[in-house]
Amino acid sequence: MNMLAQAQAVGMSVAAPQTPVLQVDRLVKHFPVRRGVVFSRVVGQVRAVDDVSFDIARGETLALVGESGCGKSTTGRLILRLLEPTSGSVRFQGQEIAGLDKQAMRRMRRHLQIIFQDPYASLNPRMTVGQMLAEPIILHGLADSEAAIQARVRELLSVVGLLPEHARRYPHQFSGGQRQRLGIARALAVKPDLIVCDEPVSALDVSIQAQVVNLLQNLQRQFGLSYLFIAHDLAVVKHIADRVAVMYLGKIVELAPKDELFQAPLHPYTRTLLSAIPRPDPHRKTARQIPGGDVPSPMNPPSGCRFHTRCAWATDLCKVEDPALRNPDVGGITAGHMTACHHIETLPPASEAIGVGATAPNAAKRLALYAERRAKAKAEAG
Repeated sequence: MNMLAQAQAVGMSVAAPQTPVLQVDRLVKHFPVRRGVVFSRVVGQVRAVDDVSFDIARGETLALVGESGCGKSTTGRLILRLLEPTSGSVRFQGQEIAGLDKQAMRRMRRHLQIIFQDPYASLNPRMTVGQMLAEPIILHGLADSEAAIQARVRELLSVVGLLPEHARRYPHQFSGGQRQRLGIARALAVKPDLIVCDEPVSALDVSIQAQVVNLLQNLQRQFGLSYLFIAHDLAVVKHIADRVAVMYLGKIVELAPKDELFQAPLHPYTRTLLSAIPRPDPHRKTARQIPGGDVPSPMNPPSGCRFHTRCAWATDLCKVEDPALRNPDVGGITAGHMTACHHIETLPPASEAIGVGATAPNAAKRLALYAERRAKAKAEAG
């Protein structure tokens, strides 16, 4: 179920937006775990992506964030059909792509591109930059002569801040930042509508990160691109994203406009991520919300809410019932702010510090206390 349908399901009035560029509905990917050499058998499933839904509008950047191993990159590859989904739907401009045959999918790939995390590993070391950029142009028939192909290669190099003579060089002759620019140029070569940016700046120096992020924003404004920006660096996300989806163990636990999520995070897991952002002022005191324990195995995720084993506010309900992604009844929250937590209306403010391993058995009592305080404050205000 996409975000609009979820909002309508809880009885909210939502204006009909234009058709999203990308619609992902209940996407699932389970990897079989096999044992044995001669007699191989499936002994389990790694639940990498489990019931993920979102959409992306034209010209929008949706950031997908979470800890390593939560399923972010797998989601991006499922959208591009670099991996085949176990179930679910992926629609590009209203067309279902999960069932397209090989030839139809090849034509579709012109509109769906990816920028990989490691720019060196994703570039062919045996091809010059000119050959590498010309290949997709020739493959999709986007130029009718050799002169037109070379002109397009020079244009691409110029767009990403490189020189025409760089077309004669090989990938190993460039720095990390320049190689990532080449990866961006290759993605732009076929004039796509949507680009999956799979942690495109995580391997770069901070100063180069800023250059690449600014380049991506400029290209988005120039060509009307849509981005799925996969990252774990929330400082970069805050700079580039329009909306943010937070993933934990294969599920989206919070989806919200960027400014609202950073100012008023709702889900306990989102709060822990934001509290981990380094502060430039060492003397500034901020509340830390640090979960206890380790991330559970995606091969055997916890029942109920997957975060309950590390959550300071988990109750017995959280252990048995998986919370739905919904728009909560919390003051100041817009219709587009969705979260998956049973107790979101009674949680304390995000500014309250939670200690390490604070999965205390008194969570229900604390929740009841905060609910009583909020009810009293509403009665006094009314």
